[in-house]
Amino acid sequence: MVTTTRNIQFREALREAMEEEMRRDERIFVMGEEVAEYHGAYKVTGPMIDEFGPRRIVDTPISETGFAGLGVGAAMYGLRPIIEFMSWSFCLVAADQIINNAPKILYMSGGQFGVPCVFRGNNGAGGQLGSTHSWSVESMFSSVPGLKLAVPSTPRDAKGLLKTAIRDDDPVFFLESERMLGFGHRGDEDFSPYLAGGKWAPPTNEEDDDFTIPFGQADIKKPGADCTIVTAGRPVHFALEAAEALAQDGIDCEVIDVRTYRPLDIDTIVDSVRKTNYCVVADQSWPFASVASELASQVYERAFDDLDNTIARVNNDDVPPPYNRSREQDMLPNARKIAEAVRQTTYNA
Repeated sequence: MVTTTRNIQFREALREAMEEEMRRDERIFVMGEEVAEYHGAYKVTGPMIDEFGPRRIVDTPISETGFAGLGVGAAMYGLRPIIEFMSWSFCLVAADQIINNAPKILYMSGGQFGVPCVFRGNNGAGGQLGSTHSWSVESMFSSVPGLKLAVPSTPRDAKGLLKTAIRDDDPVFFLESERMLGFGHRGDEDFSPYLAGGKWAPPTNEEDDDFTIPFGQADIKKPGADCTIVTAGRPVHFALEAAEALAQDGIDCEVIDVRTYRPLDIDTIVDSVRKTNYCVVADQSWPFASVASELASQVYERAFDDLDNTIARVNNDDVPPPYNRSREQDMLPNARKIAEAVRQTTYNA
């Protein structure tokens, strides 16, 4: 079968996934602030209301507590809601619904009620939005049993993972990034050469709307032999930028995009570390009790004898995200920090 290479923005990939799944299953609906008449605060939903109408593309008041709870109840009743948080930073006001109810109801009801619900939206620093709009939530939510956590880094992964999330019978937290929504044929932020300018070749014909990516299946975004860099989401691009710079110094890095933190494909990570003997883990959590800490711990448990140095962790700085543009970029797990960590870990500092 002939495949085609597509140019598509990250936000367009998200929209395609929702549109295709809503055409397939009439139980699916989208709900959130400004998702309908305004076409989404970040234009992800776009003109979906024109096709699906206001009963399936539902504008809500600015009340995460209300519409998150409504989504959990709708899922228990047999619908399959997609709940958009304009910013994950404000999900805490809905913590009882999304943490204390959605992941536990199946267990507490003895299997009588599931919560097939996707919570999606922007996570992490979005570009001078200040501390209260720039929180990265993965370290908190990845520790909660009963939910799944996807963190896509490319348009292809965004579409494939979101379609899988929508079909899943468990609650899924889908963490996007406002800074990546224009990735693709717009040049807001350039992809690494390894990601071909945002183009992707689907494994089936472009007309096929059944393209999905399984959860718990990491992707080697760049093969390498000298050091393993493990990350997900926006930091994947920082890691690829660092790998490109390190290659000029003769350090060949393998970049692994885990794509989902829960479930985690630890086997792909361990296989890589056994080949390279060095490991750097980067994520946009704060360093204390971070996702990077958990990943490093699991690698130590499974591949301690294969490591020739300790595992380096690269996180956000342990401060609230600043508003100042340059300081915000400095506090992230950027390419410079990742490259420095690789050099120190591989004794090339």
